[in-house]
Amino acid sequence: MFRDRSDAGRRLAKPLLVYRDRHPVVLALPRGGVPVGLEVARALHAPLDLVLVRKLGAPHWEELAIGALAEGEPPERVLNEDVVRSLRVPPEYLETATAAARREIERRRGAWLAGRAPIDLHGCTAIVIDDGIATGATMKAALRATRRRGPEQLVLAVPVAAPHALAELRAEADSHVCLEAPADFEAVGQFYVRFPQLDDEDVTKLLAQSATFAPAAGR
Repeated sequence: MFRDRSDAGRRLAKPLLVYRDRHPVVLALPRGGVPVGLEVARALHAPLDLVLVRKLGAPHWEELAIGALAEGEPPERVLNEDVVRSLRVPPEYLETATAAARREIERRRGAWLAGRAPIDLHGCTAIVIDDGIATGATMKAALRATRRRGPEQLVLAVPVAAPHALAELRAEADSHVCLEAPADFEAVGQFYVRFPQLDDEDVTKLLAQSATFAPAAGR
């Protein structure tokens, strides 16, 4: 469906051009959402910022999301309550995982943004972007954390999403753009020809690229 994340970003940017004159700020979920967000920010001549979110993995099964934590004061935590109940996840595990996620979020802000404060979103259109949505836990936390920052409008934008996750997230944003929500969705990577893992250096380089075309404060 998409050659890579940059191709997905260029295609996603087209329906988002309607926000170009509405003080857009593009907020990407790292790491995979950053190359997608970069292309959208380029097309909209918008600043690129991050929504730092960390998945909370299940005990002894880190890949299974039992929730997510997004940065903020206090941080925004979203739990997959059905999964938490079915696995009988102890409350003390949740608190330990949450504390570890918060430390990692702080490390990432320092590593990727050199401690730079988030962009002020008041009066702006906040466009929250990832490379795709599977369960929706991390995106839900990101949208709720972004809403608390007071944007004029909150937009969810992704190239591809699982239909059930997209339906659940619609109420979290004022509007949404999703290019594809296929019924046979199994994983985000199945819709990309190239879907490499990104590291800290990749994120830093992509953010540096955005400084060459974006205004400093989303105006």
